[in-house]
Amino acid sequence: MESSGAALNISAVERETGLSKDVLRIWERRYGFPHPDRDDNAERQYAADEVAKLRAIKRLMDTGLRPGKLIRQSLDELNALAEQRVHPRRDAIAPAIERDVLTLLKAHDVAGLHGTLTNLLLRHGVQRFVVETVAPLNRAVGEAWMRGELQVFEEHLYTEQLQAALRSAISAFPRQPGPPRILLTTIPGEQHGIGLLMVDALISPEGVQCISLGTQTPFEDIRRAALAHKAHVVALSFSMAFPLRQIGEALASLRRALPPAVALWAGGEVTRRLRKSLPGVQLIPEIADALAALKSWRAESR
Repeated sequence: MESSGAALNISAVERETGLSKDVLRIWERRYGFPHPDRDDNAERQYAADEVAKLRAIKRLMDTGLRPGKLIRQSLDELNALAEQRVHPRRDAIAPAIERDVLTLLKAHDVAGLHGTLTNLLLRHGVQRFVVETVAPLNRAVGEAWMRGELQVFEEHLYTEQLQAALRSAISAFPRQPGPPRILLTTIPGEQHGIGLLMVDALISPEGVQCISLGTQTPFEDIRRAALAHKAHVVALSFSMAFPLRQIGEALASLRRALPPAVALWAGGEVTRRLRKSLPGVQLIPEIADALAALKSWRAESR
C-alpha cells in the first residue's frame, strides 16, 4: 500500500499500525499529527507516508517511549532511534533456529513454522522448550519487528503458532487439585498474554494448578477470582509494551487489594527496569525464575 501511495481510511490505519481510532483522533487534536485529508463523505484519509510514520511510532511506544517525544521526529529519525534500542544485529552469529524461524515468517510458511515449533517442543520437552527456545525466539522476533524487518501480521502469525504449541503442551498435563493454585492474568492495558502461557507451560509439569483468566482483568475481578478459587498466588505478566511508570503503582494497588496470604508475582522483561523492590511483590524478570519462585513458595508454605 505504501508503494502504491493509496490513502487509507481510519479503520485500515488502525489495522495497519495497531493504534486505536481514539488514539489517532486524540493525537490529531493534541499534536497536529497525523493530519489526514477528508474524502467526499468527510471521512479521514491517511497518506502512506503518515501510516509509515505511525507504524514506526507504535514500534517505539512498545519499548516504553512516550508519543509526545516521538511525533515531532521524522521517519528517518524514528528508524534510527529504533536501531539504537535493539541489540546489534546478530545475523551472522544468531542461533540457527532463530534465523530459521525469521525466514519462515518472512516467507509466510505457516506449515513450516508450525512443524518447526512442534518438533522443537517434542525434542526438548516443554520446560526446556520454554526457557531455551521460546524466550530467545521472542526476543529475536521482537527485535526484528523493531527494526521493521517483520510486519505486524507476521509477528501475529508467530504469536498464534507459538500459543497453539504451548496450549497443546499444557493440555498434556493433568490439572492438580492441590496447592499451589496460581491465578494467571494481566491487568487492564496489558493485552499481551504469551507470558501467561509460558509460565503455565513451565510450571504445570511441577504439579501446579494454574487458572488463567486471560488478559486485561480489572483489579476488583482479580481480587474476586483469587478469593473464589482460593488462589495461593496471583501471577501477572508484563510485556515491554506496558508503560514502566505505571507498573509500580498498579502492583502496589493490587497488593493492597489482595489478602496478605496470597502471594503476588510479577514477571516479564520490563520488570528488570524497576529500580526498587516492591513490598509483598516477587519480581520474576526471567521466565526461568518462575521455577525458583515456586520452589521458594513451597519451602515457605511448609
